[in-house]
Amino acid sequence: MLATLEENLKHAIEMQKNPDMEHDDPNAKRLAPKKTGEIVWAFTKAGEFDFSCLIPGHREAGMTGKIIVK
Repeated sequence: MLATLEENLKHAIEMQKNPDMEHDDPNAKRLAPKKTGEIVWAFTKAGEFDFSCLIPGHREAGMTGKIIVK
């Protein structure tokens, strides 16, 4: 999921309640284990953005990162 850190942390709480939640968002992609994918995104404003796997336990295990747009 690509969003602000605040948005991803809030969404992570919802994912804990419903880990099989279906997503149909342009800023999210769910992949099977050992598969790859991509999100193509055109940023329209500067800032810091978070990308995280919000499946329970995955973000906590390190599946997260930061994008800085200047």
